Parts: sequence; C-alpha cells; structure tokens
Amino acid sequence: MRLHSTTSGSGELHVGLIHGLGGAGSTWQPLIDRMLATGRYTVTTLDLRGHGESDRAPSYTLGELADDVVEALPTGLHSVVGHSLGGAVLVRAVGRLQPDRAIYLDPGFELSLPTSGFAGRAFWAVAPLSLGVMGLLQARRSAPQRAALDPSIRELMKHAQQQFDAKMAVGIFREVAFHPIAITPPDVPSTIVLSDESPAVLSDATAAALEREGWDIRRIDGIHHDMQIEDPDRTFAAVADVL
Repeated sequence: MRLHSTTSGSGELHVGLIHGLGGAGSTWQPLIDRMLATGRYTVTTLDLRGHGESDRAPSYTLGELADDVVEALPTGLHSVVGHSLGGAVLVRAVGRLQPDRAIYLDPGFELSLPTSGFAGRAFWAVAPLSLGVMGLLQARRSAPQRAALDPSIRELMKHAQQQFDAKMAVGIFREVAFHPIAITPPDVPSTIVLSDESPAVLSDATAAALEREGWDIRRIDGIHHDMQIEDPDRTFAAVADVL
C-alpha cells in the first residue's frame, strides 16, 4: 500500500520516523522541531495504513505494515525511529531498509497480556471488551500528562485518533501478544529507549536478554509511554548521539 509521507529539513542526516498505534506522522512534531533546530537532519514521517492520511485497508498484519514501510522509505537512511507499534513494524522491516542505526522508543515487542491458560482464553474470547476496558483505564491514567501538553499537540493527537481505523486494534494486539520478538542480535546497530511504562510492551527480562545479544538499552526515568510527545527534549537528548 502506498503510504502518505512528509519530508522536512535539509540536513545531511536523513531520518525516518514511524508512529505508534492510533498516531500519525504529524504527532512526531515536537521531536521534529528539536531535530530541525540543529540543522543536521532531513526527516521523513509516514502514516501507517489505517492511520493519518494513508488509506484504510482490508487487513492489518505486522508483516503488511512492514512491507508498506519498506516500500515507502528509501534504503540507506542514517537512522529510523519506531515508537510502540512503530517499533514492532520497524523490527520486521529494518533488515530490508538497512539504515545505519535503528532506534526503538518503548517498542511493541511483546505485551503484558495473558496468552495461555484460563486467563488467556477468557481475555481473548472477549478481546474487544477486554482491550476496551484496558484502554479506558490507560486513558484515565494518562489524562494528567495529556492535559499538560501544548494545546496544538493535543489537537494533533485528537485528529490522529479520529483518522485511525480502530478495527485493526484487536488483531494487532493479538499478533504482538502471541508473537513476541525473538531474542537474537539486531539486524543493524540498535538502541531501545524505555520509559517507566515500558513493561507493558517490553518486559525487563526481555530487555536484559536483548542487551546480552548486543542491543543498546537506555532508560528515561519519570516519563511515560509517549515520551517523544511528553518530553521531546529529554527524548532527543537520550538518542542524539546515535540519531
């Protein structure tokens, strides 16, 4: 599928940015502003299928999302950054994109959801309800952080949610939950940045195992899952040496 993309800046380092579930390329704007202010970067953002200005689709598998990204981004980028779902997509595309670096912000490499036994059967038997309740609880927890954002950023996030094809959510969550990342060396030099909420998408045990395989693991304390929106200065500082 042909994805909507936007490129800004004219710096020598070309970076691709892949957003998370329910986001859009536009929601990277706080981080893009910091990057462009340095004069070092050219930045390309994508809207994944079913997000932003990209078309909706009859199916949404991680493999299809990764294929879209490979088609949309040029090879030989300096780096590609994936947040949350964008990380789950990037890890499936990075071997074909071959950037100099890959950077993962709270990547959706696994989920802290039940997948076996009675709890797993019960959860996935009514997955829309189960995930809906989880979403409401998460929205309540994140409300103070969202309220503190600049109104223009809140509006970007609201617009992205309105454009999002929500019917993909159950399938995406199921695929990530039942097919977590393999513990292997990275395809390209790779950095993972974790927030206080990272165990929901990447357990500490898995992060430690990946680190033993050569992944660079970094943490930003006192920050939530949408780190690039909540605190773009600290997020940029955490990866500026590899971005």
